[in-house]
Amino acid sequence: MKPTVILGFLGSTLDASKMGPTRWNKWRPTVGMCMQEDLRVDRLELIHGGIHEGLARYITSDIAGISPETEVKPRLLDFADPWDFEEVYGKLLDFARAYPFDPDAEDYLVHISTGTHVAQICLFLLTEARYLPGRLLQTHPPRGQAGGCVGTWSVIDLDLSRYDSIATRFAAAAAEGSSFLKSGIETRNAAFNRMIDEIEQVAVRSRAPMLLMGPTGAGKSQLARRIFELKRLKHQVFGEFVEVNCATLKGDSAMSALFGHKKGAFTGAAADRAGLLRAADKGVLFLDEIGELGLDEQAMILRAIEEKRFLPVGADKEASSEFQLIAGTNCELGAAVAAGTFRDDLFARLNLWTFELPALRDRLEDIEPNLDYELDRFAEREGMRVSFNKEARRAFLDFATAPDARWTGNFRDLAACVTRMATFAPSGRIDTATVEAEKARLKRFWSGGASGPDTLDGLIDPADADAIDPFDRVQLAEVIRVCRRSRSLSEAGRTLFSASRSRRSSSNDADRLRKYLQRYGIDWARLQAS
Repeated sequence: MKPTVILGFLGSTLDASKMGPTRWNKWRPTVGMCMQEDLRVDRLELIHGGIHEGLARYITSDIAGISPETEVKPRLLDFADPWDFEEVYGKLLDFARAYPFDPDAEDYLVHISTGTHVAQICLFLLTEARYLPGRLLQTHPPRGQAGGCVGTWSVIDLDLSRYDSIATRFAAAAAEGSSFLKSGIETRNAAFNRMIDEIEQVAVRSRAPMLLMGPTGAGKSQLARRIFELKRLKHQVFGEFVEVNCATLKGDSAMSALFGHKKGAFTGAAADRAGLLRAADKGVLFLDEIGELGLDEQAMILRAIEEKRFLPVGADKEASSEFQLIAGTNCELGAAVAAGTFRDDLFARLNLWTFELPALRDRLEDIEPNLDYELDRFAEREGMRVSFNKEARRAFLDFATAPDARWTGNFRDLAACVTRMATFAPSGRIDTATVEAEKARLKRFWSGGASGPDTLDGLIDPADADAIDPFDRVQLAEVIRVCRRSRSLSEAGRTLFSASRSRRSSSNDADRLRKYLQRYGIDWARLQAS
């Protein structure tokens, strides 16, 4: 049975009494809860102000006499005004964030019968928001004089609907979590903001795997790390964030890297290796490009997700790891299942919480706030603050948000171009000449690839191509050019139907593009191989 730890305020009025035998005739909630026959208190974190240090020592002495197994740890926490909600909440939040909670090893109860009403409400808020990862404890005075000084206790679940201020606080906490996931960037794209709100709720309420889809450079890795940091802030994970690019795990070394191995398991295995899954114990494992994993590794990952156990290479005994999984991919896993390169049972397990991050060209309104974010990152990284002059900023934003801006590398493109402009900025100010040079550089980068009718060579029989009207040939050539520079059918569909998709009730761009290509006898696999 895990030790029980109680956190609560010293009751400056209820816990106080004159020394002497008669003090045991009075109900004192902090002392009384340590006298309960059916509530073992292994450690009491006793929060008090500086003016009550004497009372804290007095209560600690009484508890030592009646419950010697209870360790009392006084925690000094002074408030200029204990009835000031903002001050009390802020200092208790700092206390909660700094406290070394370990719910796997200890049970926590938060005592809310002592302290000011403001303190009690704040304890409630922090417990419900999981900053204090425990349950609420309420103690009650005895009924009648014959009840003695012990009283009773109960674990409670308050009705949030009765407290408008609490509901408001929770709404603010949720908004804070969403902003945290966006790294504080004030994004403007409505669809993206809705998705982040959903991810925030899933991150704090679910331990199930999450799947982040989207093109390379869309921010999957950064978002996965922010999800981990939010979970750690809410005391839901206590281990590390382990990021793995599955595209780099090839051949026999993949099993060893993920699941570990025993010494002598194969040639070159000179020592035991724990493996990345065990490194993520009690933390978060981010498997980026999970579609690149082999089928054998997929089978073992599935078992590790469901049973938290796996067999290291060359081992006779299973290992365990309590990790939470986030997977990332820029390919269509459904198509990979159909092609036999991805396990359908693993896909079904990952597909509970699936979120598709849009490409940068689908979030043009978010370029401006991300521009400021990248300038801040440059200042932190290089120790030099750089800014735009007014004309240069306008020129860059006009170019960056134009309908023909391709942003093929997504946010990586944006980060790279800001770094280049900031580095070349004369005297720390990006001027129009610097912007024009960068525009030319991006246009050259984006202009690669054929766009004329010759694009059809090798895909369509010449006789069939001659039967296509020149108007349709030009359109088909452009579709093929976009497909060839895209990593998936969905990515190509989003690019080609970006204007009309917002007006349609259904936005299955991949299916729409697939049917268009089928009209000319072209399938995606053949197109990618050509």
